[in-house]
Amino acid sequence: MESGYVTTPFGRRPMSLGMLASQQLAETIEPGMKRSKWKLFRAICEARPALGVTDRALTVLDALLTFYPDDEISEEKGLIVFPSNAQLSLRARGMTAATLRRHLAVLVDAGLILRKDSPNGKRYARRDRAGAIGEAFGFSVAPLLARAVEIESLAAQAVAGRELLRVTRERLTVCRRDISKLIATAIEEGVSGDWESISAMFRTLLARIPRVATAEELAPLLDEMGLLRTEIVNVLERRIKTQKINANESQIEHHKQNSNPDSIYELEPSFEPKQGERAAADHEPNAGPPDERRLKQPKPSGGMSSRAGGAVDPGAGPSLKSFPLGLVLQACPSILDYGPGGTIGNWRDLMSAAVVVRSMLGVSPSAYEEACSGMGPENAATVIACILERGGHINSPGGYLRDLTRRTESGEFAIGPMLMALVRANGRAARHAS
Repeated sequence: MESGYVTTPFGRRPMSLGMLASQQLAETIEPGMKRSKWKLFRAICEARPALGVTDRALTVLDALLTFYPDDEISEEKGLIVFPSNAQLSLRARGMTAATLRRHLAVLVDAGLILRKDSPNGKRYARRDRAGAIGEAFGFSVAPLLARAVEIESLAAQAVAGRELLRVTRERLTVCRRDISKLIATAIEEGVSGDWESISAMFRTLLARIPRVATAEELAPLLDEMGLLRTEIVNVLERRIKTQKINANESQIEHHKQNSNPDSIYELEPSFEPKQGERAAADHEPNAGPPDERRLKQPKPSGGMSSRAGGAVDPGAGPSLKSFPLGLVLQACPSILDYGPGGTIGNWRDLMSAAVVVRSMLGVSPSAYEEACSGMGPENAATVIACILERGGHINSPGGYLRDLTRRTESGEFAIGPMLMALVRANGRAARHAS
């Protein structure tokens, strides 16, 4: 700054600690520092909300910068502009004197300019015999140069925030369109499911969208809508897979019926003799040909493989999309205590913890295997974690799990709303605890 001492405003205008702080900041300009005044002004416009200035105040700042003689602001070229009120009013689009003074005060309070008042309050400059300015009184733009890095950083953050808001709004719009059309498709195609409840949930989410919202406000709504869309897609994909399975079974049955209509082996089931009986049968005088004695039973159809004890292979069930592991752990933090070493770092850890919790809750192995077959192992482990989180609200965890499995297979149950309800409940509990 050109003067190394504190300067106070002329007349009845009071001095403030903010003005003193701005003057001290203006004295910290690094030697040789330069900035294009118009690039810096654009950065101020980008960061206007963070700087606490109005659009009319920026109009006045724009007019002030037109009086700075060079494109680049630097200490070497001076930092004081000294236009009269009449000149400044003309370049501020004819702003009245009273309005001009009010917005100049806004710029001073925001720490973007400083007053350097003369003894009589007039704005002027003293020049030497060579015409160079010796001392000037008016408005100093030194704070702009001193805060250039801060202003540019705030502008970058503002641009990034606007871009994030734009992307979030676009994703929310696409998600809304997807859910609306997928629900309409499900109803038109007659897909089984509680579409009335799903539609009501969708309308509730739409009602929660603010008219003027930030990216932080829209992000949780986008997450919930994404979960709802995933659930709807799961139901529709199950319907498609069921149709494919039925079509394949129909083709196989049709092939079996037409393959060999005169064969007696399909009409009269026989059994292959055991190894000890085979030799004796071969020596019976009235025994028929060996091929007639070794009639094999057909393999089970339908693509379902059985395991010991009649358990159903989970891999044979419908393949549903699982939810992000981080979301599951956010909704069900209690399951963490049962993971290997008290932590859960991947889906394998969660499924191991679910086996421990299943036994602790009294859920039978058959009920859990049916859940793995009907929902998929990841989703079955997720449901066990939700049952654990709800604690004493469920009287019979095993019966409850079987009911959810049945409803999942018929397209009447969605895991997403259960997870989001637990996320919101845990969030409220955390706020009350703090």
